[in-house]
Amino acid sequence: MPTQDDRRAELGAYLRRRREDLIRSDFGLPPAGRARTLGLRREEVSYLSGVSVTWYTWLEQGRDINPSRQVLDAVSRTLRLGVAQHRYVLALAGYAPMPAAAADEVAAVPAHVQRLLDAIGDNPAYALTAEWGIAGWNAAYERLYPNVATTASADRNLLWLVFTDPFVRGLLADWEDTSQRFLAEFRAEVGSRLGDPSLLELVARLVDASPEFQAGWERHDIGGFESRERVFHHPSGSTVTYEHHQLRPSDQPELQVVVYTPM
Repeated sequence: MPTQDDRRAELGAYLRRRREDLIRSDFGLPPAGRARTLGLRREEVSYLSGVSVTWYTWLEQGRDINPSRQVLDAVSRTLRLGVAQHRYVLALAGYAPMPAAAADEVAAVPAHVQRLLDAIGDNPAYALTAEWGIAGWNAAYERLYPNVATTASADRNLLWLVFTDPFVRGLLADWEDTSQRFLAEFRAEVGSRLGDPSLLELVARLVDASPEFQAGWERHDIGGFESRERVFHHPSGSTVTYEHHQLRPSDQPELQVVVYTPM
């Protein structure tokens, strides 16, 4: 099992390799040495990151130091790391994954995720952001819940709709149980980010709008997601039973895709 020293060594080696692979002209820098066009100097990375040369050198050397998350974020931006690479750097330094994108940062799902939703066909499916904003859905889900297409984007949040939309309350055959299970799952997912302004605003709105939400929030219930049976009073007048599934695209881990399949 890798030790802390192993992780520091890997972090240093990784940062050094990324630094050496950068194209100098991308940063407006002239060739270095013998017309060398690849690779930034440590001094250049430290300057662009706002980090001392000594501190950055120690990072690459795998020294026994504790860089702050802000330092690692700054260095990652300078080295132009992608999302997966940035997460790797944070993990090596012992930090939790990057906070997922806030709901207002995801106006719509990426095109390939929307194509996945559409391909699911007659099974209702939708995609949620980290704060449970409904960012995409397929035609089958819109038939189940027609209001999704007409609700203002600021209110198109699953938790908000479950606790404030009378249509949803009537749609869910087991509203009391489902609403509280959703609340427990939501709290478990966002617990480490409850200080985020957008989350505080959402919770405050729900506390003001729903006594049931307020009571559940004050109980501090926590629950993980489990696939389960869901019963809906369909707008057509029939009662339909689905199995509830949740998936996360590997390249969009801030999203969760929810799919209802027939029992």
